[in-house]
Amino acid sequence: MGLSVTAVERALFLLLRLRKVRWPSLFDGVDSSLEDWIVDKMHIVRPVVETGYENLLLVRLLLEMRIPSIRKSSVAEGLTIEEILENWFKIKPVIMEEWGENKDALVDLFGKIRDEWMDNDLATWIGANRLYPGVPDALKFASSKVYIVTTKQSRFADALLRELAGVIIPPEKIYGLGTGP
Repeated sequence: MGLSVTAVERALFLLLRLRKVRWPSLFDGVDSSLEDWIVDKMHIVRPVVETGYENLLLVRLLLEMRIPSIRKSSVAEGLTIEEILENWFKIKPVIMEEWGENKDALVDLFGKIRDEWMDNDLATWIGANRLYPGVPDALKFASSKVYIVTTKQSRFADALLRELAGVIIPPEKIYGLGTGP
């Protein structure tokens, strides 16, 4: 299937691209040891993420925890990884407001960067993803109607299903981020 990349590494690949677009000045001077620390901590905090754009928030929050001079959130000082794990649903709205961020804008940006990656190197993007074991066969041999419900934007789910599972699901049967009522 190509690259064997974890969800965290995939998110970090996107984040390296995103940070240049969203908050470039905050990441000036970030060295490889700090990037390694962020990667290490992202492996731990990744389970709190419900939607991809939240990875961007977590990376910035981790950065603010380590570099007080760029701190814009009231929660970063003294914050621990355990507190992020326990209270992400409370922390997220606070940092979104304090940073002046908008969920839809971040979702769109996250999608735009994914689109650029897919347009420039589809094979690497596909290789940085995987389906759970057994899913391709379950989709191929399903005897009932198949619907896909995902936190990914529908166009990304469609590409992954085509490339990794070898199936075509009609667009009206894929319910992704931003679709529905």
